[in-house]
Amino acid sequence: MNTIRICLWSGPRNISTAMMRSFENRADCEVWDEPYYGYYLDRTGLDHPGREAVLGLWPTDEKKIAARCGGSAPEGSPLFFQKHMCQHMLDDVYLGWTARCRHLFLIRDPAEMAASFNATMGAVRAEDLGSLRQHALYEVIAANTGRRWPVVEGADVLADPEGMLRAICTELDIAFDPAMLNWPDGQRASDGPWAPYWYSRVEASTGFEAPAPSRHPRPDTLQSVIDACQPAYLALKAQKLAAA
Repeated sequence: MNTIRICLWSGPRNISTAMMRSFENRADCEVWDEPYYGYYLDRTGLDHPGREAVLGLWPTDEKKIAARCGGSAPEGSPLFFQKHMCQHMLDDVYLGWTARCRHLFLIRDPAEMAASFNATMGAVRAEDLGSLRQHALYEVIAANTGRRWPVVEGADVLADPEGMLRAICTELDIAFDPAMLNWPDGQRASDGPWAPYWYSRVEASTGFEAPAPSRHPRPDTLQSVIDACQPAYLALKAQKLAAA
């Protein structure tokens, strides 16, 4: 059986985990949660919540991760959905395997990402949000695959889940499955070991929530970070996908 590998490319504090839940709720799909997080923490030395658990349980060998990302789903399912964080993909990481995958880029306004990340971590740098890296990855992957891939705004999915998921499935050349619209609440064995620190809201969810204003304050100290990320965000937003 040929495996269809689907890579979601996102920054932090978006709806990437809800998107992973959506695809995992299909009977024909397996998922992998942030394959490069262990590699990223190992290479950068950053002290993120759950760092030791991640390094103990998640792969850190770049070549082995690439081989698995470009391979078959672990249990042989037709679809293999991978949730990737753009900031984890350091500048010198090997990306040749992406030519064997289909891709989806998930964007969010850097002002909202920065406020949310800052509320959890107490500080934020432009590189933490992955916006600049996301734009660079888009161009590299387009060159690797010979085509432009869909760009989706998280808020648009929340506003019209079925319309956006149908459009996404069309762009990825897979059938839409209504099972993608809802899922059981709770934890997943597929969730990364960082889930206790970041996934409380998605664990309580059973579907995509309606969009709402950000709950987090936006101190003036974040403005330089937001300004650094905004051009890359706007470049991708200019080509974002509309609902079916």
